[in-house]
Amino acid sequence: MTALQSIEFQLFPEDNERLQNLCGWNHEHLGQVELRLGVEINTRGFAVSVTGLPERLVKTEQVIRDLYEQTQFETLTPEKLHLVLHELGFDEMQALSEEQQLIKTRRKTIKTRNLNQASYIASIQSHDINFGIGPAGTGKTYLAVACAVAALESEKVRRIILTRPAVEAGEKLGFLPGDLSQKVDPYLRPLFDALFEMLGFETVERLLEKNVIEVAPLAFMRGRTLNESFIILDEAQNTTTEQMKMFLTRIGFGSTAVVTGDITQCDLPRSQKSGLRHVIEVLEGVSGIGFTFYQAKDVVRHALVQKIVHAYDRYDRNKAKQIDAKKRDNTNQ
Repeated sequence: MTALQSIEFQLFPEDNERLQNLCGWNHEHLGQVELRLGVEINTRGFAVSVTGLPERLVKTEQVIRDLYEQTQFETLTPEKLHLVLHELGFDEMQALSEEQQLIKTRRKTIKTRNLNQASYIASIQSHDINFGIGPAGTGKTYLAVACAVAALESEKVRRIILTRPAVEAGEKLGFLPGDLSQKVDPYLRPLFDALFEMLGFETVERLLEKNVIEVAPLAFMRGRTLNESFIILDEAQNTTTEQMKMFLTRIGFGSTAVVTGDITQCDLPRSQKSGLRHVIEVLEGVSGIGFTFYQAKDVVRHALVQKIVHAYDRYDRNKAKQIDAKKRDNTNQ
């Protein structure tokens, strides 16, 4: 496989209105360029980095520079961008590398950004039960929602069920105003943000009213059998071992379940073992179940997030070494 490479360049003159015109709302213009040329584009101010196959990098840089020139005279739209790319000979989406996969929904197409994300999508598409485990910012929850929306729109499932344990980092659900649904919703905000982006606010509201999208605390799963559903259990590190077993045994025919969480951010009492950590040991080697483990290098948010995750990992490793050394000293005394 040809190795992916990256280039960086700067846009001049620096004009915020022109940069916004180039990128488009929610970066949809650059997203269209990404899909047509089969690359990944990241911007930080007026600095642009492009990652992809070597033969596409120079072409992409030229396209972006040409488009930035056009922003001086006209407002770009997805339709105009389509015509520009057509004239340049980029009619169809370029072949993706082995590190990329696409999830297509009606409102947008989501492209994976690294090998672990691509493996995660492939696992969800081929297994009934999947686990996405790793630090914040790796895209595990967002991609799970994207797969759920794609499955609903293609009628592979009849509903989407969102759930999570009602355990929070220092906060209690009882202090929030409103009924049960209103108390749960704020803690499912990442899931809802992704749904709004892929389906639109009005569609999500309508599907919630029709119970096509259902939100429920994990405790409310007990006693149910969930058929023809796409179920997402988020923040699963805060499940107990009993809750995790209960959840996994709710899966019915025609359903897909995705469990996401970060075992390093458990909010359970220290005396209680995380159901997510436990299930990794219990289900090891069981066929039909997919596990994807993300690392700090898979973080796709701001570069500082990746550095923060690395710093915490380093701190935890050093702390563990100190504890082991202290135990050895006590044993030798």
